[in-house]
Amino acid sequence: MNFTDYYGYGDYNDILNSTNSIIGSTAVSSEPSSAVMGFLGGVFIVFLVIAFFISIAITVLKIIGMWKVFTKAGEKGWKALIPFYNVAILYKVSGMSPYLVFIYIGLIIPIVNIIAGIALAVITLYQKVNLMKGFKASTGLTVVMLIIPFIAYLILGFGKSEYIGYDN
Repeated sequence: MNFTDYYGYGDYNDILNSTNSIIGSTAVSSEPSSAVMGFLGGVFIVFLVIAFFISIAITVLKIIGMWKVFTKAGEKGWKALIPFYNVAILYKVSGMSPYLVFIYIGLIIPIVNIIAGIALAVITLYQKVNLMKGFKASTGLTVVMLIIPFIAYLILGFGKSEYIGYDN
């Protein structure tokens, strides 16, 4: 007795075809549809555009605040526009050597970049605290400078604080 005699079908493919015709051809796919993927792609692009404009706005606000801080400290405000030079001026205003900016070169050298990154984190922390001491800023504003510097630069630049300098 073979399969055809026992079940009454011609072969195994006939069984599958008849089962598919009974169940129907609506298969559930685990892959998302192209409409869903298109929607998610659009949402991601909108998110990137919004993040881009927010970062531009934060950068502009930071430059405006740094310009005013430089002016209060006796430096020319346009120095806030030039990358790395503005960091050197911040070091100078904070009572530190402006040549510390050359540590940034260490970030592009393999292995050295680990040490340079740690050194820059410590130096940046020290620089921000010293800058706030130079303006006789409160502890609260120093914390703001450490967490959200662009707001602290605006408060420092447009506020009533005076630059008294930093003595080593």
